[in-house]
Formats: sequence, structure tokens, C-alpha cells
Amino acid sequence: MAKQDPYAALRIKEFNIFLFVRFLLVFGWSMQFIVIEWQVYSITKDPLSLGIIGLMEIIPAFSMALFAGHIVDQNEKRNLLAICTAAFSLISLGLFLLTTESVIATWSTNSVLYSIYALVFFGGFLRSFFGPTIFSLVALLVPKKIYHNAATWSTSTWKTAAVSGALFGGFFISWIGVDMTLCLVFILVILSLIFTFLIEKKPILNKKIGEPMKESLKAGVKFVFQNKAILGVLSLDMIAVLFGGTVAILSVFAQDVLKVGPEGFGILNASISMGSILTMFITTYIPINKNTGKKMLISVFIFGLSIIAFGLSSIFWVSILALFISGAADGISMVIRQTILQLKTPDDMRGRVSSVNSMFVGSSNELGAFESGLAAKILGPVAAVVFGGTMTLITVVTIGAVNPTLRDLDLTEEIEANEKEE
Repeated sequence: MAKQDPYAALRIKEFNIFLFVRFLLVFGWSMQFIVIEWQVYSITKDPLSLGIIGLMEIIPAFSMALFAGHIVDQNEKRNLLAICTAAFSLISLGLFLLTTESVIATWSTNSVLYSIYALVFFGGFLRSFFGPTIFSLVALLVPKKIYHNAATWSTSTWKTAAVSGALFGGFFISWIGVDMTLCLVFILVILSLIFTFLIEKKPILNKKIGEPMKESLKAGVKFVFQNKAILGVLSLDMIAVLFGGTVAILSVFAQDVLKVGPEGFGILNASISMGSILTMFITTYIPINKNTGKKMLISVFIFGLSIIAFGLSSIFWVSILALFISGAADGISMVIRQTILQLKTPDDMRGRVSSVNSMFVGSSNELGAFESGLAAKILGPVAAVVFGGTMTLITVVTIGAVNPTLRDLDLTEEIEANEKEE
């Protein structure tokens, strides 16, 4: 194999614009999530309310996922991204208005809370379109021979924005307040919308334009379930994310267990993503093509161990280290998953496959948030996190034993074949 260029995708202007747009969106979305989690727990003091936030997002995201994938595969991707971003700006504006002093002073706590839930619900609906649109657009911005490099940079950008948003979200709560932080999110989303139009419209590669929705959805689901590598990696990440969803109750740990305030809350959130960023940037230099499946299994196993360590820790810096390691392990698994999906998904099916990915993994974030909130309510936060980490370990061992296709997966030949293409 020829020596890989770690910056291959970054040499394409439109891909850089895309990365900037994605950074702004995820930075804003991450900060918004942190602020809303903090605000909801502050006014309710009920960990289950945090779980309900996740539930409100997963219901539309999961139920609309396949439909969204069909729409994405049938339409132009740049404009779809612009529409999604514009709609997201309205949600951000609504959340900002709900946290202003005038609304807090005149509305009841339940009215504010239910309104937040409603906007989160619409955000979940919107997210079902975001995922497949972004996934499909990446493949239209770079040549196939550098898909794996583009996947790494796209994922790295997502995580970099996530860490920045999580970190600044916690600090901004303290510095400028909840309402002004959400106003900043609105401004960032508007800015990302402007830059989206610097990307040219892209061709629609789907050869079956106008295909009946039922047949389209059936074809997408069938493809995923017949590809054991894709099915295996999605199943592994889904269950790991489902039971390892500590992020949803970090505000509980920050306020009630570790007692570190909003700044510490921001640091705890950021430590996860900082670990992810480190490993993802490393993978741009050290390819994951050899023994891909084993690396995936090992990374998720380490993730589970670190989650257990976090749950058992009562020392702030130990907790930070445990979350950092969990993020590092998660970063590797994310790069592997995105690389597998980019390499093994046909162009005309990217929207639908990404939607199935959203149903498996993306929705697990919110369902995991609900599971964590419910478990924390019943068992307490410490026991809930330890339980989640233990279930993750059991899942890794089980999938590794029953899915040899994933366990023995190696992408060397496939990546080499793509690099030989003109």
C-alpha cells in the first residue's frame, strides 16, 4: 500500500467548507444540549427529567429515520442540508426565548419544561434528516479513493466541535447565563446556514428516482441486514451506546456526587470528547485497515471498563481520566464504523443506510439517556453507570463470539483497491 496522505481530504476546498459548517452546527448543538440538560435538572431536580429529554428526541428520530433516508436518496443534498439548518435555527431561537427572564418570570415551571420537551421533540424529527444528508454529502465532495480519510476528518470535526461545545457550554452557563448561551447557539446556526450556500449543488446519484417508498425502504433495510459486517458494527455500537449513556446524567454527578458546579460539568463533558479527538487524529496517521474488527471489539471493551471506573470514582480528576479514556475508545470505534459504512455502502443507498445507522446508533444516544435517567432514578446514579458499563462488556464478548464476520474483518484489500482508482 502506498504511503497514505493524512491530509488528502483537506486539500479539497468544498470539503473544508463542509467541515466548517459541520463544526458550527455540532458546536452549537452540543452546547445547546449541555445547557438544556443543566437548565432542566436545575428547575426539576429530577434525574428522570433528563431521561425524558432523550425520550422526546428519540421518538421522532427513530420513527422518521427510514422515511428521511428515502427522501435524502431522492433529492439534492446541499439544499437538504440548508433546509435542515434553517429549521434547526428556529428550534434554537425557541429554546433561547424559553430561557429569557420574561418567560421564566411569567410562565409556570411545567409550561417551560413542556415547551422545552416540545422543541426537543421537533429537534429529533429534524435530526432524522441531518444524519443521512451529511453522510451522503461527504461521498459527493471527495473521490472514492479517499473516503476513509474523509470519514476520519469528518468524524474528528464532529468530535472536536462536541468537545468545544460541551466545554464552553458549561463555562458559558456561569459567564453569561443560560439564555445568552442559547442566543449564541442561534447565531452560530445562522452562520453555518450562510456558509452552506458556498457548497455547489451536487448530482443525485440514485438511479431509481421516483421509486415507491415502500420498495425503497425495503431495499435499504435488506441491504443492511444482509451485510454482516455493517450489521455487526451497528449492533455493537448500538448496545454500547444504549447502556453506556453516562453523558445524560453527568449533570447529576456534577451537582450531587462530585459537587463541581457548572465549570466542572463542562470539563466532565469535554473530557469525553477530548479523548475521542486525540484518537481520531491519530488514526489519520495510523490506518485502521488491519484487523479492523478486532480493533473495534477491543475499543468498545475498553469503553465499558472506563465507564465502570467513572461510576465508582468519587474523585474529580479520576472521573475526568475515566471519561477521557472512554472518549478515546469511543473515538476509535466511531472512525471504524464510519469507514466501514462509507466503503461498503453503494452511492444510491447512502441515505437509507445512514438512516438505519441513525436508528441503530444515533437513536441509542437518546434511548440510552432515558435508560440512564430511569436507572439513576431507581438504582441511584453510581449503580446506574456501573450497570451500564457491565452490560457493555457483556455485549462485546457476546457479539465477538457470535459474529466472526465482524471479529475477523480486515479492510486492507478494499482500501488498497480504492486507492488504485483514478
